[in-house]
Amino acid sequence: TGTWEAEVAVSQDRATALQPGLQISVSDDRAEQRTCLICGDRATGLHYGIISCEGCKGFFKRSICNKRVYRCSRDKNCVMSRKQRNRCQYCRLLKCLQMGMNRKAIREDGMPGGRNKSIGPVQISEEEIERIMSGQEFEEEANHWSNHGDSDHSSPGNRASESNQPSPGSTLSSRSVELNGFMAFREQYMGMSVPPHYQYIPHLFSYSGHSPLLPPQARSLDPQSYSLIHQLLSAEDLEPLGTPMLIEDGYAVTQAELFALLCRLADELLFRQIAWIKKLPFFCELSIKDYTCLLSSTWQELILLSSLTVYSKQIFGELADVTAKYSPSDEELHRFSDEGMEVIERLIYLYHKFHQLKVSNEEYACMKAINFLNQDIRGLTSASQLEQLNKRYWYICQDFTEYKYTHQPNRFPDLMMCLPEIRYIAGKMVNVPLEQLPLLFKVVLHSCKTSVGKE
Repeated sequence: TGTWEAEVAVSQDRATALQPGLQISVSDDRAEQRTCLICGDRATGLHYGIISCEGCKGFFKRSICNKRVYRCSRDKNCVMSRKQRNRCQYCRLLKCLQMGMNRKAIREDGMPGGRNKSIGPVQISEEEIERIMSGQEFEEEANHWSNHGDSDHSSPGNRASESNQPSPGSTLSSRSVELNGFMAFREQYMGMSVPPHYQYIPHLFSYSGHSPLLPPQARSLDPQSYSLIHQLLSAEDLEPLGTPMLIEDGYAVTQAELFALLCRLADELLFRQIAWIKKLPFFCELSIKDYTCLLSSTWQELILLSSLTVYSKQIFGELADVTAKYSPSDEELHRFSDEGMEVIERLIYLYHKFHQLKVSNEEYACMKAINFLNQDIRGLTSASQLEQLNKRYWYICQDFTEYKYTHQPNRFPDLMMCLPEIRYIAGKMVNVPLEQLPLLFKVVLHSCKTSVGKE
C-alpha cells in the first residue's frame, strides 16, 4: 500500500496526461477501433441494438430497469463525450433513445445479457421518447410498486421515481432564479441582508404530495447494517482539521495567502481520503488500480461532501473568519466568471439543504461510500462488483435512516438527491479559474454564515 499511496498522491496531476497514453495503447491493438454512438468512447460491441461502450450500455440498462426519471438543469442539449457523459443523465438517456437503443432488448429480470440478440436498433417517435423521459410510461408500474412494498426494493432508484420525481442519480430540473449579474453579487458580498431561505434553485423533490405515506411503524435495524455502518465509521477520521485557520484581529488577508490556505486544507482533506480508503471494510475486494481510478475521479466530491457535513463547523466558522479578512479588488469582482456564479449559487443551496437535514455521522459515512463506489468511471476493471457494493451501502443507508428517523419518511431520498448535486458542483469547480477561488469561497462562506445566524 505504500507504493499505492505514492501513486495516488500524484495521480491528480497526472490523470489527464496518462489517459491519452492509455487510449493510444488500446488503439494500437485495434487499428479499426469503433466508437460509441452515444459518447464517442471506445465501443465494445453491439449493445441493445447499437454500437456502444460498456459505460453507456450499463447506464441505459440501469435507467430502464430502475424506471429512472432524470431532469436536465440546462437546455436538454448537453454535449455527450467520454469526459462529460456523467454530467447530465437526462441528455445521456435522451441520446441513447434517439440513437436507437432498444429497451425491449433488456432482460426483464435485470440479469446480464440481452433478451434477444437479434433485436436491432429502433426508431421511436418524439412523443414516445417524451413519454419515457417524463416518466409517463412508468406511471402504471410505479403505482403498482406503491401498493406492493416488496417490489419497492428491487433496485436502487425505484422509490425516488415512484411519483415521477428525479431518481437519486438524476440532475436538478432547473435553476429557478439567476443571480442578477455582478450587481447582485456585489451587494451580497458587501453584506446586504440575506433571505433566510434561498430560492435560487427549486427543491429537489416533493414526494408527500404525490404518493400516500404509510404511518410510521416501529422497526429494528438489521444487525448486518449496524455492523457495516460501524465499520464505515471506524474508517473515518472525524477529528477537527489540523490546518491552522486562526488570524490576528485587524490583519488584511491577501488573495495569495487565502489561496495558499485553501490549498493546505485541500491537501489535508485529500490525505484523509487516502487513509480512509485503506480502512474500508471492502478494501480487499477491489484492486489497487480500481481504488486509484476511483479516488482520482471522486476526490473533489469527497472533499466537498465532508466540508458540508462533518467539517462544516470549521469550514463555515474558522475559515469564514479568515475569508472575512480578505477584500477582493474591483478587477477581481469584474472578472468573476459565470461558472463561478453558478457554483456559488449551488453551494449556498446545498449548504442550506445539509444544514436543514443535520446529517448524522452514520449517514455521512454511507453517502460517502455510495458516492465513491461509482461504477460508471472510465478505466475500472470490476464495474459489476462496484455496482453490487454500491447497492449494498445504498440499502444499508436506507435501512438506517428509516430506522433512526421514523417520522421523516422522505429523509433517505432527500439525502440521495444531494449526491448528484455534489457531483455536478465538483465538475463545475474544475472550470473555475484558480485565481477566482478565494473570492468564491469568501462569498459562499459569508452568505451561509450570515443567513444561518439570522435563523
